[in-house]
Amino acid sequence: MIGYVTLGTNDLARGAAFYDSIAEELGAPRMMEGDGFIAWGEPGGAPGIGLTKPFDGAPATVGNGVMVALSANSKAQVDKLHAIALAHGGTCEGPPGPRGDTFYAAYFRDPDGNKLNAFLMT
Repeated sequence: MIGYVTLGTNDLARGAAFYDSIAEELGAPRMMEGDGFIAWGEPGGAPGIGLTKPFDGAPATVGNGVMVALSANSKAQVDKLHAIALAHGGTCEGPPGPRGDTFYAAYFRDPDGNKLNAFLMT
């Protein structure tokens, strides 16, 4: 149902370095770029993620309660994505680990404060 998700940034170059690293681990290359935005994913594939300076020119802000979940292929990849995020300016919002019996996840924020998680459902 979801086609793609966009997140705001106030520093596209800083955000690009963060998302390039996350996308590389997930095998999701840059698929579009323009003045003020970058998108990662596969055209016609799974939902992608975009990073953009707000169209209205106002500063980007973080949505309260908004989170983007990134599907991982293993617990090890969840752990690795969390480590990549922290190594590229992200902050920890919850270390990797089980959340119930069938859900394994790690939570982090990008350099602009947008909340993401990497997860595996078994």
